[in-house]
Amino acid sequence: MSEYGYQNFILDVGLKISYYRKRAGLTQEDLAERVGVSTSYIGMIEAPGVSKSTSLKTLYAIATALGVPPYKLLQND
Repeated sequence: MSEYGYQNFILDVGLKISYYRKRAGLTQEDLAERVGVSTSYIGMIEAPGVSKSTSLKTLYAIATALGVPPYKLLQND
């Protein structure tokens, strides 16, 4: 995967986190509290113009807090 493709993948993961968070009726602050990270960290992950990667451990914690299987956040649609 090229650097460009990798960055797009990271952006897509952030958009999926945002989608599932809103679907769950959670704010960024709610999600951050459940995961144990700062609200600004969630904001950076979700920001459409920012390519902020996260660890698998944090990604798993986010998926668990959102009530979705982790693969849903990584699935290439």
